[in-house]
Amino acid sequence: MKNQLFRKLSLSELLNQKGTSQFNKTMNSFDLIALGVGAVVGTGIFILPGTVAAVHAGPAIVFSFILAAIVCAFSALCYSELSSSIPVAGSAYTYSYVIFGELIAWIIGWSLLLEYGLAVAAVATGWSAYFQSLVEGFGIHVPQALSGPFSPANGTYINLPAIIIILLLASFLSLGMKESNRLNKIMVFIKLGIILLFILVGMFYVKPDNWQPFMPFGFGGILSGAALVIFAYLGFDAVSSAAEEVKNPQRNMPIGIIGTLVICTILYVAVSLVLTGMVPYTELNVGNPVAYAMEMKNLDWVFGVISLGAVISMMTVIFVMLYGGTRLVYSFARDGMLPKVLSEIHPRRKIPLKNTWIYAIFVSLFAGFIPIDKLAELVNIGTLIAFAAVSIGVIFIRKMKIDGLKEGFKVPLFPIVPILSCLLCIFMIVQLSTFTMFTCLIWMIIGLLVYFVYGRTHSVLNKK
Repeated sequence: MKNQLFRKLSLSELLNQKGTSQFNKTMNSFDLIALGVGAVVGTGIFILPGTVAAVHAGPAIVFSFILAAIVCAFSALCYSELSSSIPVAGSAYTYSYVIFGELIAWIIGWSLLLEYGLAVAAVATGWSAYFQSLVEGFGIHVPQALSGPFSPANGTYINLPAIIIILLLASFLSLGMKESNRLNKIMVFIKLGIILLFILVGMFYVKPDNWQPFMPFGFGGILSGAALVIFAYLGFDAVSSAAEEVKNPQRNMPIGIIGTLVICTILYVAVSLVLTGMVPYTELNVGNPVAYAMEMKNLDWVFGVISLGAVISMMTVIFVMLYGGTRLVYSFARDGMLPKVLSEIHPRRKIPLKNTWIYAIFVSLFAGFIPIDKLAELVNIGTLIAFAAVSIGVIFIRKMKIDGLKEGFKVPLFPIVPILSCLLCIFMIVQLSTFTMFTCLIWMIIGLLVYFVYGRTHSVLNKK
């Protein structure tokens, strides 16, 4: 029984199997960075710099973002090593399958499924609210019954905009990766253009006096701010889902992952500096601090553009997390842990087409009918569990002899960096609420039931 639960996937067989070779390798490092920035930079850049500065860090929030980036960099370096050494779909799930064995891989993969699925549903719900407020400016009103999750007391029965945006982006994803990448890059460029517009316009209204005192809450405020803004970086791990569709993954995967982190840090720091320079930090504890700063300076036209930027930002997050989820489900099915229909590759488009639509419809129904505000924190715990597993995986993989292992990027300062990365992930997990812990436990129990009822007996390794 023990041997069965911890049987390991053969990397050499995985790299040589027919299913892997069916993907088109069309992505380069630039595509990966666009994918990463699309996943990481969402509405957080329009909200977190203001609210965290007002309550925790003051103008020194720039140091909070830099500190959070350093913490994430540890995990990013670990992801870079494993994604270049094991260049296959499935991210932390597949790495764990090769290194630790089947049961642990399933638990890690099940955690990732929680991250990707809830991220899509949660962001689609937020997108729906922003979209409705945007179109109301043009005199268009979504009927109350179609504007929110099932809640007869509030007069809402279905969040139709949330369902539509998920299915719309799934339709683009189903065209194939070349076309999907083109759309993602267009949306990311528009999003970056709007963020740069805020920075360039706002810098002319910066008053250095607003940066005094620079550290009103001391170094403790910077630390507490970093603990909050670290979640603004989560999502770069979705880049590793693209490993099988990347040209020269040994070179391009590390560039994509680390490049994403560097670009996002520069953007967060620049927005924070301009925002706290335009308006005193004490006034920024509002739901839309960036738009509020524009309103205070009577820049109403920029206010409208920023609202559009928030809508597009969330679309790219939904798109990339949807992509990551479909590739994770593909990996489950490829290994026999879920029905084989989910791993079928379309002969012309070279993507798991049936998987894409089944997954998108399931997640869209979740977004359309279930209130998920309280569940959004589960995205974080799913991510941190995967980060911790990848960090430990780097330590193990250096000591193991694995057939088919590629020579790629190596984590510097080994083993200090992966150990620190794992400890920091565990520290962040214990900061989460009791409700989140309890809900995650229920999700894990459901996952174990699925594994023991279906996955264990249908596993490809079980047949061998």
